[in-house]
Amino acid sequence: MEEQNKNDTVTKDIKENSEPEEMDINDPEEKLGSDESEMETLKAEVEQLKQEKDESYQKMLRIQAEFDNYKKRTLRERETANKYKSQDLVNELLPALDNFERALQVEVSEAQEGFVEGISMVYRMLKDALKSQNVEEIETVGKEFDPNLHHAVMQTEDDETESNIVVEEMQKGYILNDRVIRPAMVKVNK
Repeated sequence: MEEQNKNDTVTKDIKENSEPEEMDINDPEEKLGSDESEMETLKAEVEQLKQEKDESYQKMLRIQAEFDNYKKRTLRERETANKYKSQDLVNELLPALDNFERALQVEVSEAQEGFVEGISMVYRMLKDALKSQNVEEIETVGKEFDPNLHHAVMQTEDDETESNIVVEEMQKGYILNDRVIRPAMVKVNK
């Protein structure tokens, strides 16, 4: 019997302990209210995170566009620098080229012909070197005066020539690629 009593006591303890705990359901609206406020808080966080994501995305797009523009600009600058890299050297050589031209215009005797031939060879070599760097002479005589290419230093009145036409070249002008290095000094008909 004792055993029976022990078993009953154990069974009773198990039943008491195994019963589920009762939840406090006195105020279910309070529980719902806290869930709704938590939900609202989460929604607000989600909206804030979406806004931050959109701002970050827009910032990234601006930075990408700035970088693309930077690459294009530096590429253009590099191309321009390469295109006109010889401009300083050409500017230094033009006075020497002018002096060679003047020297070749002087009348020479037979004794000086060898010397003049040497000068003319050096002159041609200089012109060929400039031509290889895309330096070209500006055409003048018989062309219409263009203030972008010509520098008028004198005017003349010639009835046989049309108005605003270059009559004589005083000093040669040169173009490097598409940039005027030195305008040609010319005499223009009125």
